[in-house]
Amino acid sequence: MDLHVRYEGDDDPEKCTARKLARFDMTTLHDSPRSVPPGVVLDPHAERALSPADETDVLVALDCSWETADAEAFQLDGPHRALPFLVAGNPVSHGRPFRLNTAEAFAAGCYILGEQEQAEQIMSKFRWGHTFLELNQEPLRRYANCADSSEVVAVQQEYLDLADD
Repeated sequence: MDLHVRYEGDDDPEKCTARKLARFDMTTLHDSPRSVPPGVVLDPHAERALSPADETDVLVALDCSWETADAEAFQLDGPHRALPFLVAGNPVSHGRPFRLNTAEAFAAGCYILGEQEQAEQIMSKFRWGHTFLELNQEPLRRYANCADSSEVVAVQQEYLDLADD
């Protein structure tokens, strides 16, 4: 799967997972929205959840600070999909639901779309990468076995109900 990043460059370059993935030739960084190829856009503001029904060869992520991650920032070509409930494993947002960094978002997207090996390769580039996969092993497996977005949302609801208890 080809991975592309609309790179804003407003985070600490030393902690930027998109830049690190680019150094390993695992993604391509784009500094303008026009240069990003169309693909499934991982967008936390999207109305539909990513599911295996979203067959694609291209995943697109926006790399920016969570403080600037408003809906307008995600105006990129392609169908927009939200990742379901997952917990961050990175040191900055560890344990926080829905606060994934770019590498975690790509790994989750690849996993849900049936590219588990690519997800593992992505996470292998980070000391904490195994933590993300371990924390989310069960939900990732369950989401990857769903038929469509509505099934993903139903599985997600189970995790949200548990979090409310």
